[in-house]
Amino acid sequence: MVKGTETTWWHSGTVYQVYPRSFCDSDGDGIGDLGGILEKVEYLHWLGVDAVWLSPVYRSPQKDNGYDISDYREIDPTFGTLSQVDELIAALSQKGMKLIMDLVVNHTSVEHPWFAESRASIDSEKRDWYIWREPRVGTRAGDLGAEPTNWESYFSRPAWTLDEKTGEYYLHLFSPDQPDLNWENPAVRQEVYETMRWWLDRGVGGFRMDVINLISKKYPLGDGPVSVESGRGDGREWYLHGPRLTEFLKEMHSEVFAGRDAGIVRIGETPDVTVQQARDLSESGGRKLDMVFQFEHVSLDRARDNWMRPVPLARHEVYRNLADWQDGLASQGWNSLYWTNHDQPRTVSRFGDDSPEHWAQSAKTLATVLYLMKGTAFVYQGDEIGMVNMPFSSLNDFDDISAVEYSRAALDRGRPAEEVLRDLSRTSRDNARTPMQWTSEVSAGFSAGIPWFPVNPSATWLSVAAQRDDPNSVLSHMREVIAARSKFDALATGAFSDIPAPDSRLVAFDRTSTDQTVRVIANLSSEAVRLPSLNMGGLVEHDSLRVGVVSATVLGAWASTVWISA
Repeated sequence: MVKGTETTWWHSGTVYQVYPRSFCDSDGDGIGDLGGILEKVEYLHWLGVDAVWLSPVYRSPQKDNGYDISDYREIDPTFGTLSQVDELIAALSQKGMKLIMDLVVNHTSVEHPWFAESRASIDSEKRDWYIWREPRVGTRAGDLGAEPTNWESYFSRPAWTLDEKTGEYYLHLFSPDQPDLNWENPAVRQEVYETMRWWLDRGVGGFRMDVINLISKKYPLGDGPVSVESGRGDGREWYLHGPRLTEFLKEMHSEVFAGRDAGIVRIGETPDVTVQQARDLSESGGRKLDMVFQFEHVSLDRARDNWMRPVPLARHEVYRNLADWQDGLASQGWNSLYWTNHDQPRTVSRFGDDSPEHWAQSAKTLATVLYLMKGTAFVYQGDEIGMVNMPFSSLNDFDDISAVEYSRAALDRGRPAEEVLRDLSRTSRDNARTPMQWTSEVSAGFSAGIPWFPVNPSATWLSVAAQRDDPNSVLSHMREVIAARSKFDALATGAFSDIPAPDSRLVAFDRTSTDQTVRVIANLSSEAVRLPSLNMGGLVEHDSLRVGVVSATVLGAWASTVWISA
């Protein structure tokens, strides 16, 4: 809590995302697990985070690394046991931290018992738990173009798959192994709410809700505009921020969260959300969400109709977008501050400069600029040490289902393999899923066995061990940034004010509360830039948050500086 304000822990808090498969392996099988996370609780406490967001560890066939769930109340043996989750909740709580579970309820796995029963027969009691449709009028099941709509899924395939036994198609906005639940069915919603209550009763501190703004579809479903590249339709008009989304979230609040600890957090992943929608969804007291993950800043370097194809990006455009969201949610709503997560490439390789000369400076500066904005900070594992993208050399190097499907579709359309490799090297989710680099030893201290995915060769020089005792390291700087968020009132709830800079490579902003001002000035380029004249009266430079060489007139490459009122 911040003195003198009506806040809760996340206003000044930092959430650390753990991707369990790649975090720490405790049993030597090459796959990260709950035992490994338990071993690192002390590290997370030392880092200074307030909560740990755990990517899915539920029982799953692992077709999408756990985002295809077959049982919401069981832990997949790959990761450990339910009792270890209980142990983790207790261990984190003892250190003043919370556990946030990933809630994936737009879809399940095809191996979930609900779907097995749903597909068993057209007359099944659970048939309407998923979204089934007959073939398009005038076609036969299995014919080319017989799918009920022309949509393409997020994973480069038709969004409908034929169930040959019943002769109908089921909807899946992601993989065919991830059928969409039918939220129009009250029984489905009640099962979801019961599961959420079950986890909250075990002591979890909230949920990050995966693609939650896809749960309400617009009926009757129709075709979308056709992409020249894929030949399939864009169905977002029919499933993004659907007509009953607000109703469903308010019902969820009443059924699950009402009467519970106000510190329980509801984080909504909301692709393609607009500022106004985000304001509405995260309005204080609005009984919907506490904050949203918006995707605009991580879409600026992607083709509009293909999130796996990169396009050129000027760095100042990213800051401009983030500043616009600060303004948009200034009086209503709340921002989630993140550079990367399990679905995005590494921050310093994407938005910074991962060359040996500028790697550390750019990692520090990007952390300073983002995490001193207004909102809840989200740090993805490895970003605190500035981990970089993987140097992929072949299309066979990729494991993630979205990369594999993108490669297949692109090659089928005749694109050269070297172009596809170039795309995926920059955009693939596999960049974020390489094992955590704890040490420079074999397997980077991640596992005593052979890691499930190759370790990034940068581990020989880039690791927690190499940085932990270095006061000038990226890790030490990240600790200082995290600490500052809780130390200074202006950074918790203070207003954000952009300061226009005459050079697009420079960014500057103030965070101001009733009695305090924090000013951030940064050079988002790999060249030194002349500083504009800024009135620094009454402000004192914060030594620990100063990055790079700063003179009276010049800000060095990827340099940043933070000034705070005395």
